[in-house]
Amino acid sequence: MAAVLKALVLALLIQGCFCSVGQTDTGCMKWTPEGDNVCCEACFAGHRLVKECGPNPKDLCTPCEAGTFTVNPKKYSCTRCTQCVGAQILVKECTATADTKCGCIEGLTCGDDRCSFCIKKCDKGYEPVKRSCRPCPEGTFNNQTHQRCKPWSTKCPNPDQKIVAKGNALTDIKCVDVSHVQVSGSTQPDPTEQVWPLVLSVITSAVLMAFSIIIISLVAKKIFQKRNEKGKKPTTKTPINRTPTDDPRTLIAIECSFHEAQQEQGSSSESLDSKDSSDQLLV
Repeated sequence: MAAVLKALVLALLIQGCFCSVGQTDTGCMKWTPEGDNVCCEACFAGHRLVKECGPNPKDLCTPCEAGTFTVNPKKYSCTRCTQCVGAQILVKECTATADTKCGCIEGLTCGDDRCSFCIKKCDKGYEPVKRSCRPCPEGTFNNQTHQRCKPWSTKCPNPDQKIVAKGNALTDIKCVDVSHVQVSGSTQPDPTEQVWPLVLSVITSAVLMAFSIIIISLVAKKIFQKRNEKGKKPTTKTPINRTPTDDPRTLIAIECSFHEAQQEQGSSSESLDSKDSSDQLLV
């Protein structure tokens, strides 16, 4: 019987040597015997280490104080809980086993995994850089909010597809099946190919019409000018009748004209008298 008891005690000691799990929820959770003492290897969650070895496992660890937490099962101090400040908002309160969880106000997003600061949320086509946003560089795209830009694909995912459009800041390259491209190309021509001939035809017609109007106008103007030149009659000069005036110079001119007229009349009468006398002599 004594041998059985000794074997049972020995088994319990061996189990303790291999990190026996304590049956209490406070103090040390795992320990190993060291002579008359036990040495703690891990405290219960939310507890910090007071001393590593001692006779009682409960005295080796103690709970974290209010406003502190720990995630290390063998640490001598607890960490102070994070306070959400500024643009941060409280998402979850701090506990003895987990830190405070913060978020960001609308329009902002966490700048790191712990959300220790907030930054502007980058839209599609942009990517976060430090604490700001920048457009996706040429050859890259981003179709999600606040994500890193990804390079365009260099080929289509399927071998029977063909690239029909390159990517942009928002989308990757565009691929379609080769058979679809051939069918659509034969039955549905490009709208631009249909519009351009019509536009060119309208412009050409307008130019020709304007040119024709200009030519017709010039010809009509020429004909009208020739008809006007033929219809003009020669103008005759009408004598200017001057009315008598009291101006002395005018009177002198009239008197001189009168004397000249009398002299001419006298000379003509003398010539007539001489002619009559000669006729009488002949008779």
